[in-house]
Amino acid sequence: MSNNSSNHLVVPAAREAMEKFKMEAANEVGVNLKNGYNGDITARQAGSVGGQMVKKMNTVRRANFTRKDRTAVGHEIEVRYIAAITV
Repeated sequence: MSNNSSNHLVVPAAREAMEKFKMEAANEVGVNLKNGYNGDITARQAGSVGGQMVKKMNTVRRANFTRKDRTAVGHEIEVRYIAAITV
C-alpha cells in the first residue's frame, strides 16, 4: 500500500525548526511537551498545540470598505484587501 500522506516536511532540514515551533506553540497554550514521545498528553491538549501552530502559520487578514470612486463623481466602490502571511 502506498503512502499518500501529505504530512511530511518539504525540506527535511526544517525538522529542528518545526520542533522548536511546536514547543513554542505548546508553551503559548500551556501544554508541557517533552522531547520525544508525548503519548501521555490528552487529545485535547495535542489538538490545542496543533491548532495554535495552524493559527500562526496560516493567518489571512481581510478588510472590506467603501470609498469614493476616483473615475466617476458621486459613485462609490467596494474595496476588498486580502493579505496572507505565512511563516
